[in-house]
Amino acid sequence: MRVVGLMSGTSYDAIDAAAADLSLHGDTLVLTPLGMISTAYDDDLRADLAGALPPAGADLAAVCRLDTRIGQAFAAAAVRADEELCGGRADLVASHGQTVFHWAEDGRVHGTLQIGEAAWIAEATGRPVVSGFRTRDVAAGGQGAPLVSIVDVMWLRGRPGVPVALNLGGIGNVTVVPGGVAGTGGEPLAFDTGPANALIDAAVTALAGRAAPGDAPTMDVDGALAARGTVHLPLLRRLLADPYYARPAPKTTGKELFHLPYLRAALDSCEPLSVEDVVATLTRLTARTVADAIRPFGATEVIASGGGTRNPVLMDRLREELGEGRADGVGGRGGCVVRSSDELGLPAGAKEAYAFAVLGWLTAHGLPGTVPSCTGARRASVLGSITPGGPGLRLPRPPATAPVRLTVEGGPGPVRPDHLR
Repeated sequence: MRVVGLMSGTSYDAIDAAAADLSLHGDTLVLTPLGMISTAYDDDLRADLAGALPPAGADLAAVCRLDTRIGQAFAAAAVRADEELCGGRADLVASHGQTVFHWAEDGRVHGTLQIGEAAWIAEATGRPVVSGFRTRDVAAGGQGAPLVSIVDVMWLRGRPGVPVALNLGGIGNVTVVPGGVAGTGGEPLAFDTGPANALIDAAVTALAGRAAPGDAPTMDVDGALAARGTVHLPLLRRLLADPYYARPAPKTTGKELFHLPYLRAALDSCEPLSVEDVVATLTRLTARTVADAIRPFGATEVIASGGGTRNPVLMDRLREELGEGRADGVGGRGGCVVRSSDELGLPAGAKEAYAFAVLGWLTAHGLPGTVPSCTGARRASVLGSITPGGPGLRLPRPPATAPVRLTVEGGPGPVRPDHLR
């Protein structure tokens, strides 16, 4: 089955569309990457989306317009991916949509909202579309995130030691696979670590953008600002004191908490700082909170993906925090190795889009798409809703054996990015 996975994360800068051939061999799901395209939101849509997200308010008219316009943007990305990556022969589209609110209070998730109406995608492509993945897990008592954990568990199963999958998007999340080999060690665990790029991007947009309004930077490209700055320890200590970090897993968070007013409140307690020092401090915050989250599990390797992997300063700080290659490394004997998911066959910038292609495949085959120990749900659930494409709806029969492993075959296909991250 050829599946197009569509993803736009908490950085809401672009839509990633990854296409994969997926086939089941015994208990192993084989993923052959067909490539990825990435299309930036146009400036007006991104500005309108940013203006509607927390802590800002949005009326229902704005939500309706965004739901429609984002659905149309996802539809255009799906059409392009079908034509360019699948030769017009895609069987299914799996759309994560755009998260605009994740209702979390006191450690529980009460609801979640992803917009980007699937009917626009189905109408434009003529393919069935799986969407609305997160809500079913929340209804079953789960956090609704990180949903890629089932893909991580299948993918990392059998690797030696304690592998950890790390995604560095707007928010960081990890999947820990204790024991590596099926049937050994404890249950897998997944959770959001806190901000990855969210606060860095907010600082760059607000502070560097004010200093150079003509350029309007929105991210620390190549970690250039962080490299020139110095960590401000009082600010770092204040940020590290946020109670979110001490909460037990499974847990999830988002820009409902880690946003610009949150950062401004912390900055108000400090003397004036340069944008370079603020970004250096926030980069260390991301590395420290990720490492602190991983360290208790004795991780032996971290397999990183997401836009943050393109920031060499962030990756260097993460390696420092995890003690990579040191005899006394905090990640265990010999330290904890940090590598990119590219080394295992999944492009770091497209891994989540490929993961949602897998989740769509599972739903189309009537198979659960969650690991309860990872999301905190009462049970594993078949995720999402299916919007028919052309006339009739034909879904494959559920397989006799559900996959427990995922392997990636062949090199990743062509990547055609239209944006930096």
